[in-house]
Amino acid sequence: MLGLWVLLWASLALRGRSNTAFLRRAPDSAGHCIYSFTVASPVEAACPEAAGGVPELRAELAALAARLSRLESRERAVGGSGPGAAREPQQVAVSRSLPRPITCPEAERGHRALSREEFARRKVKPHSWRGAWRHQMCPPAVGGGTRLLTEETAAFREAAVGHGAPAGSAGGGSAPAHTDPTAAPRWEPQPLTFQELQSERTEVPVSRLLEETALGRPGGADSAGCGELVWVGEPVVFGRADSIAGKYGVWMKDPEPVPPFTRDTTWRVDAVGTEVRQLFQYEEAEQLARGYPAKVHILPRPLESTGAVVYRGGLFFQPRHSRSVARYDLRGETVTAEREIPGAGYHGQYPYSWGGYTDIDLAVDETGLWVIYSTESARGAIVLSKLDPQTLEIRRTWETNIRKRGVANSFLICGTLYTVSSYSAPNATINFAYDTATGASRALSIPFENRFRYLSMLDYNPSERQLFAWDSFNMVTYPVRLSQA
Repeated sequence: MLGLWVLLWASLALRGRSNTAFLRRAPDSAGHCIYSFTVASPVEAACPEAAGGVPELRAELAALAARLSRLESRERAVGGSGPGAAREPQQVAVSRSLPRPITCPEAERGHRALSREEFARRKVKPHSWRGAWRHQMCPPAVGGGTRLLTEETAAFREAAVGHGAPAGSAGGGSAPAHTDPTAAPRWEPQPLTFQELQSERTEVPVSRLLEETALGRPGGADSAGCGELVWVGEPVVFGRADSIAGKYGVWMKDPEPVPPFTRDTTWRVDAVGTEVRQLFQYEEAEQLARGYPAKVHILPRPLESTGAVVYRGGLFFQPRHSRSVARYDLRGETVTAEREIPGAGYHGQYPYSWGGYTDIDLAVDETGLWVIYSTESARGAIVLSKLDPQTLEIRRTWETNIRKRGVANSFLICGTLYTVSSYSAPNATINFAYDTATGASRALSIPFENRFRYLSMLDYNPSERQLFAWDSFNMVTYPVRLSQA
């Protein structure tokens, strides 16, 4: 009360000196009574802007008053003024355009909606609007309650869903109508007083699953015709040997089978031992995984190492302690052809880097049957010869500049020889290619994974567009992708 009397006394004293001093009493938002008084300036006789305030401030206050009025009307429309409050027709139209009601936590920082002019000024792309106003409309809550989005925000969301801004929107133009599928909004943490909307172009790598199916498997985009190897996928395990005899070996499918065999018929040889004669036959790869062969062939001659292949109804292999190649007919179960490879090293003279007497390695691709070896005249470089699959006659020979002992293994695709850098490094590469069409070699760096750290066999199957490999007891495949020819 003493403070009130002091205020009254000062007011009366000043009223005696000037007619412009007056006392005012009004309640505040909490219901308390607030007393205030104003006094004329003792220096200036009058203030030119006193009647209406500074123009910029007056305009800002008017805009703020209009904004608060709209917010209050929205709250009454959703029930803020009691159970009998009616929804305004304009708000009903906006709500129906939205897939679902959007609400935001009430915050003491107040409403931070961006106007259309602000979106246009920042050049925000249409695909970014949805995340933009969700972040701008819903700041972290510090109070209770919910609020429906404002009219202008709902209109922007409606425009974003429709992939374009409404025609004639405020700001002098419409937002871009196209959507960039590779762009994605990124948010950078900034002070809570202001959050700048940013949209950046982000390169998204193609899904590895897509590469391994649509591009790297049979029936993919590159399944017809030949091309250069550009990608090798991760290994997929199909089976595992259960004895030391399967530390390394060879497993195969015939890309051009003859009845009664099919492309699903799978063949396997465990290559550890001095008398390797057993050829296991499986009706399909799933049977191989279970470890129960449909039949076991006993070869009339033991084979050497892991260079064998199955092609057009025959098993092609190197008989032990020889520089020859033999054809074993899978239906008649007899050797139908055998031919010596002139000058070819054997039994440890020119193996791959992993050893295993891999001097003579047979391979199949889209063009036919090949033999990979080296000779004394080639001084250990890889020599390629194209073979007749029936008679094993050499049709043509190529001498490369790739040292055979310097690579872990090799295979052919579309007449091009590819080599692997290491048999044990987990992150190896396809490091060289030799094109028989041009007689030129080139260095490569295509990632290749040795998951089990002991790659002893690697062959290409042209019908499945996959690499078959034997990696320390494990029979695996690698999906591949070729460039368009």
